Amino acid sequence: MEARGPRPGVPVRGSESGRPVMAALDLLGRRWTMRILWELSQVPAGFRELQRRCERMSSSVLTTRLDELTSARLLTLQPDGYHLTALGRDLVKALSPLDAWSRRWAKETGDMTTEES
Repeated sequence: MEARGPRPGVPVRGSESGRPVMAALDLLGRRWTMRILWELSQVPAGFRELQRRCERMSSSVLTTRLDELTSARLLTLQPDGYHLTALGRDLVKALSPLDAWSRRWAKETGDMTTEES
């Protein structure tokens, strides 16, 4: 598969260095990427189910993001749908402190408007 999307060692939006952290931030900052990772961290899903769970995002955007995340080796397509790879699960674990911080931030600012999940 041809590599698509940001990858370590290659300049990305906002950085000519090619440093891995900059490539990761570029990938994670793309619209819908975090939501797709979140949804698949809960339970694997096929294309249509994932599209439904992501508030009916356009099929072209979902296709692009799935290609990018698969190329980045964060997802794999299996007969029963898309799954996080070990690297994808590690990423979700690495983001856990950010999730905890954001919940504290929401409580302290009184902006807890969404259900905790």
